[in-house]
Amino acid sequence: MTRQLTLGTVATLLALGGAAQAQETTYTVALDGTFAPHAMPALSGGIEGFNVDLANEIGERLDVTMDIVATQFSGILPGLAAGTYDFVVAPVTITEERAGNLLFSEGYLNTDFQFVVKAGTEEITSLEELSGKTIAVNKGSVYDSWAREKAEEIGWIVESYGTNSDAVQAVVSNRAFANVAGNTVSAWAVKQNPAIELSYLYSTGLVWGMPFKKGDEALRDKVETVIECMKLDGTMAALSEKWFGVTPASGSAAVTPQPGFGQPGFEGYAMDDHTPGCD
Repeated sequence: MTRQLTLGTVATLLALGGAAQAQETTYTVALDGTFAPHAMPALSGGIEGFNVDLANEIGERLDVTMDIVATQFSGILPGLAAGTYDFVVAPVTITEERAGNLLFSEGYLNTDFQFVVKAGTEEITSLEELSGKTIAVNKGSVYDSWAREKAEEIGWIVESYGTNSDAVQAVVSNRAFANVAGNTVSAWAVKQNPAIELSYLYSTGLVWGMPFKKGDEALRDKVETVIECMKLDGTMAALSEKWFGVTPASGSAAVTPQPGFGQPGFEGYAMDDHTPGCD
């Protein structure tokens, strides 16, 4: 009887160990599948985009399977908190409020405001040069509220449209002088349409990082080590060029590893003496 119990216990432990090992080889991660060019429907089926490639590259380098779930952004962070996802690969702006509830990797892309104008327009070097101009924005977006907050100070006229594509079209058809949106979205629009070009870049000082559950420092650090390597070996820059048509500037988040783990200056950041590299 004792021997049977022992063998049964061993079998159970082996089964549990196997299940744990299997679980460690698959990460369930989430992104917004409608946020082009970060993630969007592919003509061949499924999804494609910068963050899809980024997630798959992380999985390949960690030798794990990435189960990428495309869903609405509004449910992604609650899903992470509930344990539905291991971490989030959608671009999420690191803020003090979010860092109080989530554990972030270091930033991997700057999230700035970029103006788009008709191709051939004279270079804009300051917001003040847009005084008296009509600025087209996506209604209800952060760019809409920002532009309206700045309207009295700058002296521009803000026109809101149902989608950012409509706002861009307003520039093409001369109903607006410029469109303002996120830098990567603007770069994607320009990449698709030779009638427009990138103009003034307004730096917010903010970056996109990957959120993890509080207390999951081990996984955060493991993934961040890969992100740092991708910055150093040029992979992150290559993805930027592929999807945005833009080579990251020297010192930008896409090519500059941070010391320690997490984003310096925010809760959850852990300073240590590891040297970013590619082992």
